[in-house]
Amino acid sequence: MTTSNPTGPAWTGMVPVDDTALAVADTGGPGRPVVYLNGAYAGRRHWRPVTAELGTGWRHITYDERARGRSKRSADYSFEACLRDIDAVLEARSVDRPILVGWSYGAALAVHWAERNPDRAPGVVCVDGAIPYGLTGEDGRERIRKLFRRMRLLLPLVRPFGLAARMTADEHAEVNIEANELHAAMAPVLDRVSRPVRYVLATGDNLGSEKGEMERVRAALDPVLARNPDIRVSAKVASNHSHILRKDFRAVADAVREVAAAGHRAG
Repeated sequence: MTTSNPTGPAWTGMVPVDDTALAVADTGGPGRPVVYLNGAYAGRRHWRPVTAELGTGWRHITYDERARGRSKRSADYSFEACLRDIDAVLEARSVDRPILVGWSYGAALAVHWAERNPDRAPGVVCVDGAIPYGLTGEDGRERIRKLFRRMRLLLPLVRPFGLAARMTADEHAEVNIEANELHAAMAPVLDRVSRPVRYVLATGDNLGSEKGEMERVRAALDPVLARNPDIRVSAKVASNHSHILRKDFRAVADAVREVAAAGHRAG
């Protein structure tokens, strides 16, 4: 894989990977490359306020995951498949050392990719995700399945707004179940990350969460912060999980700048 192209033009197109193709947009230019990783069912459109705030001095690369946005369906919606998609996008756009910015599920992808590729990850921004807590066990799995069964008629209606995938309710649930299990096992991965990681955390509750539950979830990050000096909270903002990119995009952009500066100092 080559290093980032300093003079490449803006590009929008499809990147083939496995049995599918991903819709990718790359602003090109000489700026530092930033790759944005979406929430579990979201599309790249949610990053527009962040990229606008950062401006043209950065090279912004956004893409829709499998069966999200304009990307094609697949037979594999697993976390490992999503990690392969990162590599496919980087190779297609000739980018080697991007800052990774992930929201929710995308934050978990960013942390895992950085832990596996320490020489290629200058830093990571986690937007209300990659927190070592998850619903596990049969009770947790059944709670998730019931939630998506209740939402099965709503999913097609919110899909045009980038809030659901072209998946069945059961497929949505299985993605969420795997994500919860990965988050529950996140602490050792975070402990091994040796590049700057900055969190932007919401304070409100999520859809389907009980009152105050999300604050308990976010508190699970505290032991990791105490153990790993490379990981810090850049900001804790007033919005909830769903609205954080729209309402607190400036805090996310500031965290990207912070990671870029910290990564530069770290070499």
